[in-house]
Amino acid sequence: MTGLNTILIVLGLFLAGGFYSFQKQQMPKSVVILLAIGSVMCLAAGVLRIQGIWD
Repeated sequence: MTGLNTILIVLGLFLAGGFYSFQKQQMPKSVVILLAIGSVMCLAAGVLRIQGIWD
């Protein structure tokens, strides 16, 4: 696992935590959706890099 994989996964988890927090606080749906999309993209990119599918 390289440094970029770790950064992508940590960033994805951080955004997922923000998504959960903003959803609990009933923030605007657009902000919650953007955080959700960002977290999924970061987590997916990190996992794909670990699996060696995406270099």
